[in-house]
Amino acid sequence: MEEIVRINLDNEMDLIMAHKRTMKLAELCGLMLSAQTRFATAVSEIARCSIAYGENSNLKLGITFLSGGKKEITAVITDGVDLEKCNPEAYAYASRLSKEIVKRHHNGVYEILLNLKIPFSGIISPVRIASFIDYFKKEISFSPYDELRKKNIQLIELSEKLSESESKYRQLTDTLPLLVFSVTATGAVTLSNKRVNEVFGSGFNSFTQTSIATVFHPDDIAMMSNAWDTVKRRGSSFSGQARISSKDEYLWHLISIVPDNNENGDVFGYIISMVNIHAQKLVEETLKDNKELRQAQENLKTSNAELSKKNKELEQFAYIASHDLQEPLRKIRNFTSLAERNLSEEEKEKLYFNKINSSAERMSRLITDVLNYSKLSVDDRSFSAVDLNVVLNEVIGDFEFQIEEKNAAITVAELPVIQGIPIQLSQLFYNLIGNSLKFVEGKPKVVINYDKVEKKQQFFHKIAVIDNGIGIEEKHLSKIFTIFKRLHHQSEYEGTGIGLALCEKIIENHHGSIEISSIPNQGTTIDVYLPV
Repeated sequence: MEEIVRINLDNEMDLIMAHKRTMKLAELCGLMLSAQTRFATAVSEIARCSIAYGENSNLKLGITFLSGGKKEITAVITDGVDLEKCNPEAYAYASRLSKEIVKRHHNGVYEILLNLKIPFSGIISPVRIASFIDYFKKEISFSPYDELRKKNIQLIELSEKLSESESKYRQLTDTLPLLVFSVTATGAVTLSNKRVNEVFGSGFNSFTQTSIATVFHPDDIAMMSNAWDTVKRRGSSFSGQARISSKDEYLWHLISIVPDNNENGDVFGYIISMVNIHAQKLVEETLKDNKELRQAQENLKTSNAELSKKNKELEQFAYIASHDLQEPLRKIRNFTSLAERNLSEEEKEKLYFNKINSSAERMSRLITDVLNYSKLSVDDRSFSAVDLNVVLNEVIGDFEFQIEEKNAAITVAELPVIQGIPIQLSQLFYNLIGNSLKFVEGKPKVVINYDKVEKKQQFFHKIAVIDNGIGIEEKHLSKIFTIFKRLHHQSEYEGTGIGLALCEKIIENHHGSIEISSIPNQGTTIDVYLPV
């Protein structure tokens, strides 16, 4: 074991230090918060016994190198007495949390070893281990004053994360090929992307009857004015086509107005997006009265359907960018503002730090998922022979910790070799299996079957992913492939709601289809069809 830090176990302050340093080492190694907490709690239980009953007790934390380049975090508690006999209940509880706990006795000294495997341990290089050692060497002595000072530093770091998240948010909205802005209930513009300023100018700061008269084509002003009045009066949505003024000409746009609700469901503003459909509109107008081009119109139907689908995706992106991504930022701002008022440092810590950190993490996940979805494209040159057995084995390996933690059972049939895009097929099975492990009560059971079937005079590889999860009500089945559509609250099941939307996109890229059937409280079956 490469020792990182050592702590003498003499009093309660040492116990706090042991817990926090164990958490920190797990964090530096890239472990999830749940894994950090379980391991640190197990170490604390044994350390507590050492302080209460032990002799010459100390804790060593380090990294152990395993075969195959794998590594694990090791906590070694050395004591002059047998702590298991002193407090069997605490020892048993620590064993349940850590699962990998070993007791050794040599020359009158007892050693208790607790181990935690590090996923993707290849990133833990000797240089990084040296940086871990240096980090704990420079860490100052632990005291209540020091803890308050550290919390102040954390507040500064969270503020920096907020600035970084806002920058990413701006970058995301500015790259979307549409105009998007949010307004208050009275029409004051609160947030807009770069394209709004480019088209309407920097003086565009309100969406009212007056600005509507200057922005839209004279023939469309009455329609948009009525639509805006109706939306505000009813708190409803609107979608329609209108021409907007852009550089001395009027261009057709798909206009979408969506209410922005707070946590209580009250409307406090609106998200407005405008997607350029001028080229499509010109084609439609040209073909309308031209008999010689009727055949061309039929050929364009497929292209127009795809364009409509892209427009719908852009509407979803606009809503997500200005609402789902803005909501965590708004929370962070509110909590940070409250923390700066007349509260003591201890009150700040109790009330706001966990909420601020949770909102910042959710912001990061949302931005990452939106960018991943927007980059999910297909190129014929990307296709190659893919052994789905290899892909599935790698995905199941990624879920090793969750499978072990939930005592899950996964049964896989022999799968074929197909022509596909390896990384996208890996994403497909990662999301499908991840959902089966996540949305379940009790022990997960996942069965993956394979068959070759014929549909519409074409053969397909049919891969069925069957689980015993919580299921989905029939009325929700049509919604689950909508990007960021969640059927459960964030506090019940983590995630952003993009998983099945990604799956559908990947399967479309492979010229296949996806079907779902489900029974609430019994399970779900997802059938994936990929062409032979």
